[in-house]
Amino acid sequence: MLKIGVIGVGHLGKIHLRNLLESPLFEVVGYYDPKVNLNELRVFQPKIRRYNSVEEIISDINVLDIVTPTLSHYEIAQIAIENKKHFFIEKPITHTVEQAKEIVRLADKYNLKGQVGHVERFNPAYKAVIEQISNPVFIEANRLSEFSSRGTDVSVVLDLMIHDIDIVLSIVPSAVKEIRASGLSLISNTPDICNARLLFENGTVANLTASRISLEKIRKMRLFNSSSYISIDFLSKSAKVVRIKDLDNSSNDLSLVLENADGQKKELILDHPKVDLTNAIREELDSFADSIIKGKPCKPSLKDGLKALEVANKINDAI
Repeated sequence: MLKIGVIGVGHLGKIHLRNLLESPLFEVVGYYDPKVNLNELRVFQPKIRRYNSVEEIISDINVLDIVTPTLSHYEIAQIAIENKKHFFIEKPITHTVEQAKEIVRLADKYNLKGQVGHVERFNPAYKAVIEQISNPVFIEANRLSEFSSRGTDVSVVLDLMIHDIDIVLSIVPSAVKEIRASGLSLISNTPDICNARLLFENGTVANLTASRISLEKIRKMRLFNSSSYISIDFLSKSAKVVRIKDLDNSSNDLSLVLENADGQKKELILDHPKVDLTNAIREELDSFADSIIKGKPCKPSLKDGLKALEVANKINDAI
């Protein structure tokens, strides 16, 4: 078992603690959070120890789980690296691209494993259709939330949209050519709502919208190419695939047939892929452990986190 310590036990940090305690791959040594309300952590006592600093906990572990606000990621990751500890770091990887590049460089130098918490990669709805996503031409994503003070130390691009940025970068086999964006700060000191258009060198277009001032929560992505349409609902953990082909003698009587103005008929076949309702956070943490134990690459890697941050910062610049 890997001895792990958790830094930051706010809303998400407590979820990490619960999943780590249930995992057979980890032994939770303890946690550190100077701002924590101890009454909220009674459920974890006396199973784990409360430490008084990052430096104190680092000597008792071989893996660090960083679940703190973004602005502190770089400093804590540096401590992990200086002490030759593998580390899991929540998204976004760091606050600046320069910090992320330095973290990537140092982790490579000391041959340390690092994984970024882009948890939607492990969402069961996404996993159910990933093998069917091939060279999408157009991608549309909407990620909306009610306002919460959590995460407002950074813009909505780094808080919410970065999940979709990471997904898009992982499935489009091309570099970003052009970025256009608009956004607005309404409650926070950074943008609370943003729409971004990413044009890739291969012609793929991704239209991403994120808001943390919505009246409802939405987590949806749609992907289109010439022969199919894929819809993913990350929130309800459901997905559907619509395949489009020319009408022929093998067509299904239950399919939908559409005819265009030229008299050409197309058949639409609807499929609801089976979605295994797994725990995405538990899976990402266990995947990280597996990478350490078996020496496999981390996914998403620190370099993946860097790429997502680079695009996110360019979107912020465009705003």
